Amino acid sequence: MSGHSKWSTIKRKKGANDAKRGKIFTKLIKEITVAASTGGPDPESNPRLRSAVQNARGMNMPKDTIQRAINKADKDNSSFMELTFEGMLANGIGLIVDCLTDNRNRTVGNVRSIFTKRGGNLGTNGSLSFMFDRKGVISLPKGELDPDEFELEIIDAGVEEIELEDDTFMITTPMEEFHNVQVKLQEMGLEPESADLQRIPNDTIELTVEQSLGIMKIIEEFEDDDDVQSVWHNLEVTDEVNAELDS
Repeated sequence: MSGHSKWSTIKRKKGANDAKRGKIFTKLIKEITVAASTGGPDPESNPRLRSAVQNARGMNMPKDTIQRAINKADKDNSSFMELTFEGMLANGIGLIVDCLTDNRNRTVGNVRSIFTKRGGNLGTNGSLSFMFDRKGVISLPKGELDPDEFELEIIDAGVEEIELEDDTFMITTPMEEFHNVQVKLQEMGLEPESADLQRIPNDTIELTVEQSLGIMKIIEEFEDDDDVQSVWHNLEVTDEVNAELDS
């Protein structure tokens, strides 16, 4: 669930093995439940829930599992709190760690422990806000769409950027236009593969392959914690690093 840009999150989700997929399912179910409890059980009127459901469908989560997660919101409407941690690792790599937890002390202790063990420093909330922008990122299969016609139709909804990679449109929006673009896609009868508000770094840092893999191992350590939903970073994940991660 982590990413340095609008590409890496999607790629890593698609390439998840069974063990990783199980963890992703657990985190998606938690997000669906929290979204439904805070904004209501109807995805049409709850943008956060709509995004969570789209992401679950993109991971091929069964419909009945999604519905059970929504129904669970009535019982767990006050179980989880949202926490965000910001810190630095070696070589100027900044991390923002988003969590959903039912035990604040446990989560704070676990996150602080990883930063400390790995030579990092946990900062104060807002200390890395200058390094990242909050943007909407939507992944949409190209299908039979004509790229030029599609761009002309969708651009006025508030799209900032559209790129086509591997037969998938990657649509970037300002945070405040994220909902409008989702509504426009729905009106066009198009179902995104995923839709997230992501923390996009303003600049990325390229390290050696060995250094990058070390950073990615630390990120995976955070991700393996059940309370951690997403980890955002400013590491430039090169093709060489991606090849090593996929090997």
